[in-house]
Amino acid sequence: MTDRKAQLAANLAQVEERIVSSCVAAGRKREEVTLIVVTKTYPASDVRILHELGVRHVAENRDQDAAPKATACADLSLTWHFVGQLQTNKVRSVTGYADVVQSVDRAKLVTALSAAAVRGERELGCLIQVALDAESGERGERGGVAPDGVEELAAAIGEAPGLRLDGLMTVAPLAGEYAGRQRAAFDRLMEISSRLRAGHPAANMVSAGMSGDLEDAVAAGATHVRVGTAVLGVRPRLG
Repeated sequence: MTDRKAQLAANLAQVEERIVSSCVAAGRKREEVTLIVVTKTYPASDVRILHELGVRHVAENRDQDAAPKATACADLSLTWHFVGQLQTNKVRSVTGYADVVQSVDRAKLVTALSAAAVRGERELGCLIQVALDAESGERGERGGVAPDGVEELAAAIGEAPGLRLDGLMTVAPLAGEYAGRQRAAFDRLMEISSRLRAGHPAANMVSAGMSGDLEDAVAAGATHVRVGTAVLGVRPRLG
């Protein structure tokens, strides 16, 4: 086993232990939580090692990094998640490799994703990114739609050819009433998810929690956690 593989295996084992412990504490089954490893800034060789170690879900946030990496790993059985803020001029490229776009936050993006999915003869999973720090009708600095805009966006996705409404995503906010209160933020996301599922029963995916707060996300009921640093290490600085 190479040094890098041994390092990633040890890190994955620690993250797995955290998820298991969190599930036990919350009275949940381990299989209710899917680990997505965020591989941004790391090479395709790491993605290959992660696949060897059993990882099946990976995430990227920049198309210019993700597109060549996905191509280099096209022979692997992986589900690719796009988690970054997405500009419409990148949609065609992202739709070529992403299975799920977790950062859908505006109608214009829905229209662009639908057109690209139809053109590529693909069905693309979509999560609505909820900005818990947004005032009514506004978006947070990290992107996202305000809670009161979720239903309208959900309807647009539900009616869009080539798209599938899978659920919701959030990033613990840095400002507003939920700043520093990750568990409260994730509980709020679950409330919004419950309302969404009343009209869209299949939209049951809830993506929340990262390396520093995955326990809070699991406790609140998240179905997917997005972990980067705790698996891959501290990210190299972008030049």
